[in-house]
Amino acid sequence: MSYKLYNLPLILRICAIASLGGFILGYDASVISGAIEPLADYFQLSPAQSGWAVSNVIFGCIIGAYGVGFLANRIGRQKTLIVAAILFLISAVGSALSTTFFWFVAYRMLGGLAVGMASTATPLYTAEISPKEYRGRMLGLQQLIMVAGQVLVYVINFLIAYGMSNEWLIDKGWRWMLGSEAVPCIVFLALVAFLPESPRWQIMTGRSDKALSTLTRLSTAEHANVLLNEINTSIAEEKDIERQAKRTRLLSNPKLMYILLIGCSIAVLQQLFGINILMYYAPSLLQAMKVSTQDALLQTIFIGSANFIGILLAIRYVDQIGRVPLLRWGAFGCFATMLITACAIWSGHQGVLPVIGLTAFVLVFGFSWSLGAWLLISEMFPNRMRAVAMGMSFSTMYVANFLVAQTFPVFNRNPYLLEHFNGAFPLLICAAFCLVGFWFVHRFLPETKGVALEKIEPVMLSKSRRFGPSGPCLGHGNKKLTFKTQS
Repeated sequence: MSYKLYNLPLILRICAIASLGGFILGYDASVISGAIEPLADYFQLSPAQSGWAVSNVIFGCIIGAYGVGFLANRIGRQKTLIVAAILFLISAVGSALSTTFFWFVAYRMLGGLAVGMASTATPLYTAEISPKEYRGRMLGLQQLIMVAGQVLVYVINFLIAYGMSNEWLIDKGWRWMLGSEAVPCIVFLALVAFLPESPRWQIMTGRSDKALSTLTRLSTAEHANVLLNEINTSIAEEKDIERQAKRTRLLSNPKLMYILLIGCSIAVLQQLFGINILMYYAPSLLQAMKVSTQDALLQTIFIGSANFIGILLAIRYVDQIGRVPLLRWGAFGCFATMLITACAIWSGHQGVLPVIGLTAFVLVFGFSWSLGAWLLISEMFPNRMRAVAMGMSFSTMYVANFLVAQTFPVFNRNPYLLEHFNGAFPLLICAAFCLVGFWFVHRFLPETKGVALEKIEPVMLSKSRRFGPSGPCLGHGNKKLTFKTQS
């Protein structure tokens, strides 16, 4: 059995420690949800400034995601995680102690830089340290731990606010919420220092002896030599691909541009469904329904837990159900639950219906688009464009995230919209985009379950009217191509 070839307890511990970077990602993304209202009162922020207080992080994310590849190749994966942990710690302490809005934004943007770095470096390190037979589960562990960070911060925000006056929350409470992030940052920084370096990076930088030592710790001595030879072979093949890619203008190819547009559209739609409105502004939405601050923070715990359960179910069933049914009917489920929530808020319903609607939306989203969109973007691109296309797709996701986070407070506090929609207008827009997602998946997205990555290109083009089986670009003479998937 393959598991006898590996030191799985050690690998699991290593991946769990590395996944703490994902834990801090979730923590950092959601800590602002409990702090934004008292923080806005403390700094006397306008609606646009409130949106900027939340969304400025994303500018740092974009820079960090783009620059982390160079840094990880230069100093190594493990040291890149250490740099991200240090930036997280500085951001947590600095934003908690800020006395002006300028410095608050500066420290939060620094945290965004760490988010962008960790969002790439953590799965990169995990993928390179994990056996191929267990890589999916190890990466799934990182996703679960990230959502666990979101749930925990909701609990901590509630405990900080419990029994405290609104005046204390405005003066000091939001500082304790933001500063609490320093604790997981210190733990992560202390533990990541003991992680081994990625053997793949060690081989890439001419440290084959150290790579063999690392691989021997992770597997049997005999199998370590096999792995060393496999990595050397794969790196040589990748260098050949890179040399070929430099001679090809990839983005001038209309077929590849079509696939790239599908990837970017999936990334944008995931954000326009409104999930980060709930992650960033759930207490604000609940308070608009005349819910007290403490009750709002308590109810966000259930919303975050629903996301955790949804992703857990997605990991279990995504390879059985398939990508298209999961995303398509997930989009419809998100539409239905978001519409129920919006109508309940619009009608001024102050019972449990809006909370049930929000929780159901997060559960459906976690089961479908939360993991499904990331998985699809990771597997839908041909080999020769995968690295570039994934970077561009995730960048558009961050841009869409910024637009959603920035515009929500403007819509939510607009006097005209408040008078006519009672705070439900942004949710109605998100519900409409869920329907767009339902149509988009049906019209443009083929099933990629069971398709070898080397054969993904014709499958991705199969639903295009221009490039599909009856289109001109894939045919040979008057023949039509058929597409087969591997079971």
